[in-house]
Amino acid sequence: MVEKKDRDITFSSANIPVLRVEGITLPEVWERSLVEAWEKGIAIKTQYDRPKDPPSRDATMVMVINKPFKEPRIHRALPTGLDELEVYRQEVVLGIHDSWIGGHGWSYSYHDRLFNYPTNGKNINQINAAIDSLAECFYTRRSQAITWVPEIDSRHHEPPCLQRIWLRILEDPKEGLFLNMNTHWRSRDAFKAAFMNIFALTDLQRKIAEEVSKKIGKSVKVGRYVDMADSYHIYGSYFDDFKGFLKTLETKSFKQRTYPTSFAEQFFKEAAEKIKKENQ
Repeated sequence: MVEKKDRDITFSSANIPVLRVEGITLPEVWERSLVEAWEKGIAIKTQYDRPKDPPSRDATMVMVINKPFKEPRIHRALPTGLDELEVYRQEVVLGIHDSWIGGHGWSYSYHDRLFNYPTNGKNINQINAAIDSLAECFYTRRSQAITWVPEIDSRHHEPPCLQRIWLRILEDPKEGLFLNMNTHWRSRDAFKAAFMNIFALTDLQRKIAEEVSKKIGKSVKVGRYVDMADSYHIYGSYFDDFKGFLKTLETKSFKQRTYPTSFAEQFFKEAAEKIKKENQ
């Protein structure tokens, strides 16, 4: 890895680097994306910097995860507890906290924008529409869902980071149908948000594949996941924490840096029970 002392990161380039990483599992690709952003990203200020914060490292990032459900699926450096990871998954996939919009400091949720998008005085379930579209023609190029509502988000101080989901099914001659998913992001906290985002969105990918399977009476498996972020940044405010993460890449094996889903299942179960009680 290139240390800051070995390569001076400056504002001299007028071009945001476009970086690409690819691998098999979610934790593997997420790690590689962080190293790439750290070593090759430019230095640029953010609107959240405190006076003494160094500029962030930033790049446009493309991540390709070829088998998003292959184990291990969880990285130990995720910014929350495993129970909170399950809460976040349910927020995105099931909309458990959509009722918090307008309160709790929430102006939107990804689930609400995807499943309840406001337009022309009515609301559209974009995910159901995408499922129907794929069931009618699995190789359609028109199956997508968006989050951006211009009249709300163009002037809001915290607009959605996720912008669009695009879906397409391809058929392998031997293994059958696979649902591919692309997600497009306006902005992304690489270290403290991206892993949780991908964990939840790939679970939504799994759910969509299952729903299409039911409609067509044929198995649809989860295919590759591609994640594209316009601004994939590591904030200067937590550079010290991030350098600790980089140290683990040198001192611990990949197995020691990750968890299989089986390890997290009890934590997920406890989180689900807590959510259930809160909603009673």
